[in-house]
Amino acid sequence: MQSRSPASRTGRPRSATADAAILAATREALVDLGWSKLTLGDVATRAGVAKTTLYRRWAGKNELVVDAVAELFDELELPDRGSLAADIEGVVLQFATILALPEAKSGLMAVVAEATRDDALRERIRASVVDRQKRLVLEGRARAQARGELPPEPDPESASRTVDLIFDMVAGAVVHRTLVSAEPADEEWVRSFTRVLLLGLASR
Repeated sequence: MQSRSPASRTGRPRSATADAAILAATREALVDLGWSKLTLGDVATRAGVAKTTLYRRWAGKNELVVDAVAELFDELELPDRGSLAADIEGVVLQFATILALPEAKSGLMAVVAEATRDDALRERIRASVVDRQKRLVLEGRARAQARGELPPEPDPESASRTVDLIFDMVAGAVVHRTLVSAEPADEEWVRSFTRVLLLGLASR
Protein backbone atom coordinates (compact mmCIF):
# COMPACT_ATOMS: atom_id res chain seq x y z
CA MET A 1 0.00 0.00 0.00
CA GLN A 2 1.32 3.40 -0.93
CA SER A 3 1.87 5.63 2.09
CA ARG A 4 0.34 9.08 2.18
CA SER A 5 2.66 12.05 2.22
CA PRO A 6 2.46 14.50 5.16
CA ALA A 7 0.97 17.11 2.85
CA SER A 8 -1.94 14.80 1.93
CA ARG A 9 -2.95 13.83 5.44
CA THR A 10 -6.23 15.08 6.74
CA GLY A 11 -7.02 16.05 10.27
CA ARG A 12 -8.73 18.55 12.48
CA PRO A 13 -8.03 22.07 11.16
CA ARG A 14 -6.11 24.42 13.41
CA SER A 15 -8.38 26.78 15.32
CA ALA A 16 -7.53 30.48 15.18
CA THR A 17 -9.67 30.98 18.29
CA ALA A 18 -7.68 28.40 20.22
CA ASP A 19 -4.40 29.91 19.03
CA ALA A 20 -5.47 33.36 20.19
CA ALA A 21 -6.55 32.00 23.58
CA ILE A 22 -3.24 30.15 24.02
CA LEU A 23 -1.10 33.15 23.13
CA ALA A 24 -3.13 35.41 25.43
CA ALA A 25 -2.84 32.86 28.24
CA THR A 26 0.92 32.70 27.69
CA ARG A 27 1.26 36.45 28.10
CA GLU A 28 -0.92 36.34 31.22
CA ALA A 29 1.20 33.55 32.70
CA LEU A 30 4.39 35.49 31.98
CA VAL A 31 3.12 38.37 34.09
CA ASP A 32 1.78 36.18 36.91
CA LEU A 33 4.50 33.53 37.09
CA GLY A 34 7.55 34.85 35.28
CA TRP A 35 9.61 32.95 32.74
CA SER A 36 11.12 30.35 35.07
CA LYS A 37 7.80 29.14 36.53
CA LEU A 38 5.74 29.25 33.35
CA THR A 39 4.79 25.79 32.08
CA LEU A 40 2.80 24.59 29.10
CA GLY A 41 0.44 22.87 31.51
CA ASP A 42 -0.37 26.16 33.22
CA VAL A 43 -0.90 27.87 29.85
CA ALA A 44 -3.23 25.07 28.73
CA THR A 45 -5.31 25.41 31.89
CA ARG A 46 -5.60 29.17 31.48
CA ALA A 47 -6.51 28.84 27.80
CA GLY A 48 -9.05 26.09 28.45
CA VAL A 49 -7.40 23.60 26.09
CA ALA A 50 -5.67 20.24 26.44
CA LYS A 51 -1.90 20.29 26.87
CA THR A 52 -1.61 18.11 23.77
CA THR A 53 -3.14 20.98 21.81
CA LEU A 54 -0.13 23.12 22.68
CA TYR A 55 2.37 20.40 21.79
CA ARG A 56 0.75 19.99 18.37
CA ARG A 57 1.44 23.66 17.69
CA TRP A 58 4.67 24.46 19.57
CA ALA A 59 7.72 22.32 20.33
CA GLY A 60 8.18 23.91 23.74
CA LYS A 61 8.02 26.96 25.95
CA ASN A 62 10.62 28.97 24.02
CA GLU A 63 8.73 28.85 20.75
CA LEU A 64 5.39 29.51 22.44
CA VAL A 65 6.65 32.63 24.21
CA VAL A 66 8.25 33.97 21.01
CA ASP A 67 4.93 33.70 19.19
CA ALA A 68 3.03 35.22 22.10
CA VAL A 69 5.34 38.24 22.13
CA ALA A 70 5.44 38.48 18.34
CA GLU A 71 1.66 38.83 18.30
CA LEU A 72 1.98 42.03 20.35
CA PHE A 73 4.33 43.57 17.79
CA ASP A 74 1.97 42.63 14.96
CA GLU A 75 -0.30 45.38 16.33
CA LEU A 76 2.21 48.03 15.23
CA GLU A 77 1.03 50.27 12.43
CA LEU A 78 2.83 53.03 10.57
CA PRO A 79 0.62 56.12 10.81
CA ASP A 80 0.39 58.54 7.91
CA ARG A 81 1.01 61.84 9.69
CA GLY A 82 2.11 63.82 6.66
CA SER A 83 5.90 63.65 6.94
CA LEU A 84 8.61 61.06 7.43
CA ALA A 85 9.61 62.54 10.79
CA ALA A 86 6.06 62.48 12.11
CA ASP A 87 5.49 58.95 10.81
CA ILE A 88 8.65 57.69 12.54
CA GLU A 89 7.70 59.39 15.79
CA GLY A 90 4.26 57.79 15.66
CA VAL A 91 5.47 54.23 15.19
CA VAL A 92 8.34 54.57 17.69
CA LEU A 93 5.91 55.76 20.35
CA GLN A 94 3.72 52.73 19.63
CA PHE A 95 6.74 50.45 19.89
CA ALA A 96 7.77 51.96 23.21
CA THR A 97 4.23 51.55 24.53
CA ILE A 98 4.25 47.85 23.68
CA LEU A 99 7.68 47.35 25.27
CA ALA A 100 6.36 48.93 28.45
CA LEU A 101 3.81 46.12 28.83
CA PRO A 102 4.84 43.66 31.57
CA GLU A 103 4.26 40.68 29.28
CA ALA A 104 6.41 42.19 26.53
CA LYS A 105 9.21 42.97 28.97
CA SER A 106 9.20 39.52 30.54
CA GLY A 107 8.80 37.62 27.30
CA LEU A 108 11.27 39.50 25.13
CA MET A 109 14.06 39.62 27.69
CA ALA A 110 13.62 35.92 28.46
CA VAL A 111 13.66 34.62 24.89
CA VAL A 112 16.58 36.86 23.92
CA ALA A 113 18.56 35.48 26.85
CA GLU A 114 17.66 31.90 25.89
CA ALA A 115 18.55 32.59 22.25
CA THR A 116 22.18 33.25 23.16
CA ARG A 117 22.60 29.47 23.47
CA ASP A 118 19.88 28.27 21.10
CA ASP A 119 20.42 28.92 17.39
CA ALA A 120 16.98 27.60 16.41
CA LEU A 121 15.31 29.96 18.86
CA ARG A 122 17.34 32.87 17.50
CA GLU A 123 16.10 32.05 14.00
CA ARG A 124 12.51 31.93 15.25
CA ILE A 125 12.88 35.36 16.84
CA ARG A 126 14.29 36.71 13.59
CA ALA A 127 11.46 35.21 11.51
CA SER A 128 8.58 35.93 13.90
CA VAL A 129 9.56 39.39 15.15
CA VAL A 130 12.39 41.01 13.18
CA ASP A 131 11.52 40.01 9.63
CA ARG A 132 7.79 40.57 10.12
CA GLN A 133 8.26 44.08 11.51
CA LYS A 134 10.60 45.20 8.75
CA ARG A 135 7.36 45.77 6.84
CA LEU A 136 7.10 49.06 8.73
CA VAL A 137 10.45 50.27 7.41
CA LEU A 138 9.58 49.22 3.87
CA GLU A 139 6.23 51.00 4.05
CA GLY A 140 7.70 54.15 5.58
CA ARG A 141 10.55 54.34 3.10
CA ALA A 142 8.23 53.87 0.11
CA ARG A 143 5.90 56.55 1.42
CA ALA A 144 8.76 58.99 2.02
CA GLN A 145 10.15 58.34 -1.46
CA ALA A 146 6.73 59.00 -2.97
CA ARG A 147 6.63 62.33 -1.11
CA GLY A 148 10.13 63.19 -2.32
CA GLU A 149 11.56 63.13 1.21
CA LEU A 150 13.98 60.30 0.41
CA PRO A 151 15.74 59.52 -2.87
CA PRO A 152 14.95 56.25 -4.64
CA GLU A 153 17.40 53.38 -4.27
CA PRO A 154 17.40 51.48 -7.56
CA ASP A 155 19.97 48.92 -6.40
CA PRO A 156 18.09 46.13 -4.54
CA GLU A 157 21.09 45.10 -2.43
CA SER A 158 21.73 48.66 -1.30
CA ALA A 159 18.03 49.17 -0.57
CA SER A 160 17.94 45.97 1.49
CA ARG A 161 20.97 47.06 3.53
CA THR A 162 19.31 50.41 4.18
CA VAL A 163 16.14 48.70 5.46
CA ASP A 164 18.19 46.47 7.77
CA LEU A 165 20.16 49.44 9.08
CA ILE A 166 17.07 51.55 9.78
CA PHE A 167 15.35 48.67 11.55
CA ASP A 168 18.42 47.90 13.65
CA MET A 169 18.81 51.55 14.65
CA VAL A 170 15.16 51.99 15.65
CA ALA A 171 14.67 48.63 17.38
CA GLY A 172 18.07 48.72 19.08
CA ALA A 173 17.66 52.23 20.41
CA VAL A 174 14.13 51.76 21.73
CA VAL A 175 14.81 48.34 23.29
CA HIS A 176 17.95 49.67 24.99
CA ARG A 177 16.19 52.79 26.20
CA THR A 178 13.17 51.00 27.66
CA LEU A 179 14.44 47.58 28.72
CA VAL A 180 18.14 48.07 29.44
CA SER A 181 18.40 51.66 30.66
CA ALA A 182 14.82 51.58 32.00
CA GLU A 183 14.29 55.15 30.86
CA PRO A 184 11.06 56.43 29.30
CA ALA A 185 10.87 56.69 25.53
CA ASP A 186 8.59 59.70 25.82
CA GLU A 187 7.69 62.23 23.15
CA GLU A 188 10.71 64.43 23.82
CA TRP A 189 13.13 61.50 23.55
CA VAL A 190 11.38 60.18 20.44
CA ARG A 191 11.62 63.60 18.73
CA SER A 192 15.34 63.81 19.50
CA PHE A 193 15.96 60.26 18.34
CA THR A 194 14.02 60.84 15.10
CA ARG A 195 16.03 63.98 14.38
CA VAL A 196 19.30 62.05 14.75
CA LEU A 197 17.98 59.18 12.59
CA LEU A 198 16.90 61.54 9.81
CA LEU A 199 20.26 63.30 9.83
CA GLY A 200 21.85 59.94 9.13
CA LEU A 201 19.41 59.16 6.34
CA ALA A 202 19.97 62.56 4.77
CA SER A 203 23.73 61.99 4.73
CA ARG A 204 23.19 58.76 2.80
